[in-house]
Amino acid sequence: MLSHDHAHAWIERWDRQQEGYLPDREERFTALVDAVETGRPDPVVIDLGCGPGSLSARLLRRLPAATVIAVDTDPLLLALGRAEYGSLPGLRFVDRDLREPGWTEALDLPRPADVAVSTTALHWLPEPVLKNVYAELAGALGPGGMYLNGDHFAVPDTAPRLDALEAALGARAAERLFAGGRPEDWQSWWAAASADPELEALNLDRERRRASAAHHGSESGRLSTHVDALRAAGFTEIGTLWQRGNDRILCALLPEKPE
Repeated sequence: MLSHDHAHAWIERWDRQQEGYLPDREERFTALVDAVETGRPDPVVIDLGCGPGSLSARLLRRLPAATVIAVDTDPLLLALGRAEYGSLPGLRFVDRDLREPGWTEALDLPRPADVAVSTTALHWLPEPVLKNVYAELAGALGPGGMYLNGDHFAVPDTAPRLDALEAALGARAAERLFAGGRPEDWQSWWAAASADPELEALNLDRERRRASAAHHGSESGRLSTHVDALRAAGFTEIGTLWQRGNDRILCALLPEKPE
């Protein structure tokens, strides 16, 4: 069992290194939670690829009556989240691999979910897996259900100059924010976590899972890939709700009445 203080220190470092890639991270979080808040005050929310629970915790601080089911398969990040945020009423972490069909069965939803959210997570999934995840997600949401995904999305190959411009805007924002020096990067954070004796068992479990996981196909970083997969899953209204450069919140809505 990790202590709260030990987990807190690692999550503080996690948030700082994430900001190195996402200079508008907190603004994106705020906009995403704003969108969730437009619905009922006690939503059931699924957080896909939750990591240590950064988004889940922010949701519950704004919407304390919400129920948030945070799903991930990384044992180290889940352990950090449980130690840091496990006392938050309404938050439950679920260890489940989204690449494995049937993952929604483990969520034990109290009712069909109102909203599903994700940030900087699902681009790791190959396109065929992403399609399956969205199809299964649609079945876990109720009529009119909303999906919000904050991530870097590239525009189609047919617009290379626009793609470059969007990426450049994000780079300029990071340069301004970190003029005095950038925080540690992703690789450095994981290298440090791997060297922490208190995380040794979790790191071994993590490496075991990574070694056994099959990964076929390229990552899903294009906006059109997600839009097409969401449309195929039954979402009928899809668009960008917030944007800074190529950092977007993609919003997708199911029909309010079953078709």
